[in-house]
Amino acid sequence: MNFEFFIFKRIILSKNSENFSKPAVKIAILSIALGLAVMIISVAIVKGFQNQVSEKVIGFGSHIRITKYDENTSFESKPIEKNQAFYPDFYHYPGIRHVQVFATKAGIVKTDEDIQGVVLKGIGSDYDWTFFNDKIIAGRALKIQDTIKSNDVLISKILATRLKLQLNDKLSMYFIQDPPRMRKFNIVGIYETGLEEFDKMYVMCDIAHVQKLNDWNNHQVAGFEILINDFDDLDQIGKYVYDQIDYTLNSQTIKQLNPQIFDWLELQNINVIIILALMVLVAGMNMISTLLILILERTNMIGILKALGTHNWSIRKIFLYNAAYLIGKGLLWGNVIGIGMCIVQKYTGFLKLSQESYYVSVIPIDFSLTNILIINLGTFGISILMLLIPSYVISKISPVKSIRFK
Repeated sequence: MNFEFFIFKRIILSKNSENFSKPAVKIAILSIALGLAVMIISVAIVKGFQNQVSEKVIGFGSHIRITKYDENTSFESKPIEKNQAFYPDFYHYPGIRHVQVFATKAGIVKTDEDIQGVVLKGIGSDYDWTFFNDKIIAGRALKIQDTIKSNDVLISKILATRLKLQLNDKLSMYFIQDPPRMRKFNIVGIYETGLEEFDKMYVMCDIAHVQKLNDWNNHQVAGFEILINDFDDLDQIGKYVYDQIDYTLNSQTIKQLNPQIFDWLELQNINVIIILALMVLVAGMNMISTLLILILERTNMIGILKALGTHNWSIRKIFLYNAAYLIGKGLLWGNVIGIGMCIVQKYTGFLKLSQESYYVSVIPIDFSLTNILIINLGTFGISILMLLIPSYVISKISPVKSIRFK
């Protein structure tokens, strides 16, 4: 049997009631447990927040958007032909899940008491309703057909509240053009995503209305929206799409279309890094104090081992084994607390947030076994490395003085 490990086991199994290091050991274990729990919860919350906000932004604008190459960034876009050479081919590229057409038109909604500028977003029968399925809080989704133009629209809860509109009400929209035009729609659904700047802007309708308002034919659209399977592949697929389209067209990823939102989400990672660093530092400092107390408590044993010819590194390994055992106990309880709280929040959502301020109504949780494993290994490894230097004090202990030490 390993000599150092044998001595370590004897120390752990000893039931010395006069062990004055027990309070320090308990504090060290508690420190590591709470620190790890905070790290797991922090990473899970930030990842959940980033994923949910990203999904909401993507729900409005898709992962990749193809439009006419134009310096003008207004909602009055130039038309492109629906029958593009790349259109059917994209479905065969790995990672691309869906391609759909769209068109937009800026307009004004007017009621007897209020007026509001909005963007009419026209969608076709190929529209993917996956995102809106659980966002429609009243009514139903639009039923778009290629042969029959529908007067139904979907508006947000924010617009409905501001304009005092309800389900099945008539919606009058005016368009400033030459000549000015007006359309009346029927509200069949009300949605709420939590992204106020998008909710107060978009009204969903049949793309045929936008085509008619812009004097386009049935084969002209403002562009294409591409949905992919994995957000991590966005840059790669975005480059592929850009290379495949005609030089008169332009493609942009959702990151390029909304850089301020995704830059803000990236900044959340800095908060996580700071929390992780502080928690590991606090846990490491507590373990250093505990290790020094353990060494002080076992000074006589160290002197005896040295007198018997044991090398300093062997004695240091005994105490590093001891420290690793305590760190392991702390990590075990930290995982129980951290993962337990994440599971409870994920499936109950008992901790709420202000959706107007944070874009989500409950604290989101998204944790993976990979992240948890990395946090555990990182905490364990860094803590052990931090203990190598204080364990060096063992080499300075004199056998003669340490045996007399009481």
